[in-house]
Amino acid sequence: MVAVEVENVTKRFRRQTVQPSTTLKTAFMDFLLQRRRRHSDSTFQALQDISFTVQTGRTLGIIGRNGSGKSTLLKLIAGIYRPDDGRIAVHGKVGALLELGAGFHPEFTGRENVLINGIVLGLSKREIRKRFDAIVHFAELEAFIDEPVKTYSSGMYMRLGFSVAIHADPEILLIDEIMAVGDEAFHQKCLDKMAELRSQKKTIIVVSHDLSAVERWSDEALWLEDGTVREHGLPQKIIDHYRQGVASQEARMANAHQPQTVDHAREAAPMMTGLGRSRDVEVVSATMLDSSGTERYAYHSGESVSLRLHYQVRRAVEEPIFGFALFRDDGLQCYGSDTAIDGATLPSLGQEGIIEVLLERLDLLEGTYYLDVTVQAADGHPYDRHHRLCSFTITCDRQGVGVFRVPHRWSMKPLSSVSRQPVIADVSGTSTRASIADLRQR
Repeated sequence: MVAVEVENVTKRFRRQTVQPSTTLKTAFMDFLLQRRRRHSDSTFQALQDISFTVQTGRTLGIIGRNGSGKSTLLKLIAGIYRPDDGRIAVHGKVGALLELGAGFHPEFTGRENVLINGIVLGLSKREIRKRFDAIVHFAELEAFIDEPVKTYSSGMYMRLGFSVAIHADPEILLIDEIMAVGDEAFHQKCLDKMAELRSQKKTIIVVSHDLSAVERWSDEALWLEDGTVREHGLPQKIIDHYRQGVASQEARMANAHQPQTVDHAREAAPMMTGLGRSRDVEVVSATMLDSSGTERYAYHSGESVSLRLHYQVRRAVEEPIFGFALFRDDGLQCYGSDTAIDGATLPSLGQEGIIEVLLERLDLLEGTYYLDVTVQAADGHPYDRHHRLCSFTITCDRQGVGVFRVPHRWSMKPLSSVSRQPVIADVSGTSTRASIADLRQR
């Protein structure tokens, strides 16, 4: 059975090109020129020819960049907006968690706002009174429910709004980037409630930038781009394609902003403190290449990267040492090495050449990073050095704390309180252990 049908939906908004009136004279002139002003207004399409269906009991995750039309689509399904073209059919009671507490009045108490918000969400007064204690208990606001909500913290405000919305018992739940409600403990409570709603076969449509959450929670995913459906299908496949698209776009943008020569980088960044550079050996350019040899400056954590340094020799030197360092955007050095540390023996440099170092796995966490390069003598005298020669970005589908992600996995081997032998769990979830009789025989 279909819960939500969206067929060839287009939504336009009017973009005002005239400044609002600020004086009586300008208001009068605007009134006289109202017809001309109306024709001077322009429109833009937030959504164009959108079509999809959601089956009852399924969870649809909607992903896309900011401005792609995700929130507009949810508001159309909720009935807040009307489509300019196409049709939307919703079969069931809708609960929309779009802007938590949007209907709250700051001067009214929490108790009064629960009543008002519940009626807005379609509950009767009797139903609200019946669920009131559960709403307040879930929001953890027993001690503050009779205080004006203007005295609430933002977390309290959002907890109450979330609690009212989920206790309205909707058949179709629309969620727009509001799952990170409250502190960690309350956030987990919200996730548990979502799991309960899914087990009750509620239809859920969720918009989120948390791709791992979309992949974990959704039965299918919809990728919106510039107001159109780019792809619709299984979450893992759609999210992989979305990441590839974002990485390609960021790479193109990063490439456009990379300095053409290191002279540009010298002008953009101050000379590092210490001994002056003789420039007997100069690094004239640095590029980053992916595993296919394509120049890129946006990577997914764990990819291999080649750093290619193009050098020129102004004056012959003996045993120069080439080095590199990776810095996070806040200045923290993440890693660095050079040919001396790694024991790499370099042949004669000649007048010009390429030094390349392969980073087999770039296991950095998500963020923006910078590359420093140096050429120096064995005694540390710098021939050339460049600070923040180029920047690159890392995306990561798993969260972590720190700088880099160490590949790892978890395991558990509980011990029997009697035998102290490992409990071995089979695929069915049962366990086997040595019996007391077996132990006695041993």
